[in-house]
Amino acid sequence: MKKDILLVDGYNVIGAWPELRKLKRERLADARDRLIERMAEYQAHTGWRVIVLFDAHLVPGIERKNSKHKLEIIFTRENETADERIEKLVAELSGRRVQIHVATSDRTEQWVIFAQGALRKSARELKIEMDEIDKLITDKVKDIQDQRPFSKIPLSDEVAEIFEKWRRGMK
Repeated sequence: MKKDILLVDGYNVIGAWPELRKLKRERLADARDRLIERMAEYQAHTGWRVIVLFDAHLVPGIERKNSKHKLEIIFTRENETADERIEKLVAELSGRRVQIHVATSDRTEQWVIFAQGALRKSARELKIEMDEIDKLITDKVKDIQDQRPFSKIPLSDEVAEIFEKWRRGMK
C-alpha cells in the first residue's frame, strides 16, 4: 500500500485562495494559521501526511520546524526558498511505497517536481478538494445531530452537550 504525502507551498496557496488572500492583507500570521487549520482538516480526512512549507524571507531567521494540529510546518532557512526545500523533500521522501503530491500553482515548480516523480496539485485543485471535504464533514455532523437521542424534556443545546459528555464519561 502506498503512503501519500502532500507538500504544500504555503505562501503560494495563501496567494491563490480568496479567503486566505484577504486574511493576508489584514495580517499574514492569520492567513498562515488558517491555512494550517485547513490542512489539518485535509490530513484528518484523507489520512495523508501533510507538510506545509513557508519561505523564510517573510519570517527571517534560521530554519524552524514545528508541529501544530499534528501537521509538520517548515519555515525554510533565510536564503532558501520553499520551492528549493520542496525539491529537496521530494528527493528525500521519494520511494517505492510513497507517492508525493505537491500543492503549488508555480508552473516552473510543478515541472521540476513532476520530473522527480511527484504529482502536482494546483492551489485551485486543492481548494476544490477542501470545499468537497468541508461538505462531507458538514453532512456527517448533520447526520450525527439528526441521530441524537430525542428527549421528552426540552433541553438547550448547552445542557444536551453537557449530558452527552457525562454519558461518554468526559468532564
